Amino acid sequence: MNVPMQAVSFLTSRGLKLATAESCTGGQIASYLASVPGSGACLDVGFVSYSPSGKTGFLGVREATMEESGLTSEAVAREMAEGALRQEGCCAEVAVSNTGLADHAPEGGPPAGTQCFAWSFRTRDGELLTFAETRQFSGDRNEVRSAAALYALSRIEHYFNQLPRTQRDQSQSTTP
Repeated sequence: MNVPMQAVSFLTSRGLKLATAESCTGGQIASYLASVPGSGACLDVGFVSYSPSGKTGFLGVREATMEESGLTSEAVAREMAEGALRQEGCCAEVAVSNTGLADHAPEGGPPAGTQCFAWSFRTRDGELLTFAETRQFSGDRNEVRSAAALYALSRIEHYFNQLPRTQRDQSQSTTP
């Protein structure tokens, strides 16, 4: 089974909906998920916010976070994922975000291929539990973007299983 199919299978089996908040991957996470028949049951919304102003304006990422941690940082990825779940129209219980560099960075920046991710889960009581990690991928620009998108989807179940049992039970929606 391929990664997008596994993600759709996992999310639908738990009655969970996903939101994406993407920078470097430019919508590829949502696109991979949407390529799977039946994904409409688990894909809620997708945000692409490449610029700092987009991250601030649409996802609520604090300018101070971007200045202190840099755009390619777990701190920014966390605020992106949590910001997606806080959007008024978002019905998702899970959000995944990505920010990073697909190719060469400005001098003094992170190495090419550095990608920061966050996976955020909303419990029934509204609490957000978020996990983040940084990975480095090799290849050309589009190979890095593709690998990052697939990696983001591949870790949803892993981090769901890291939630305390009571929180896992609460984050599952009550679909009939």
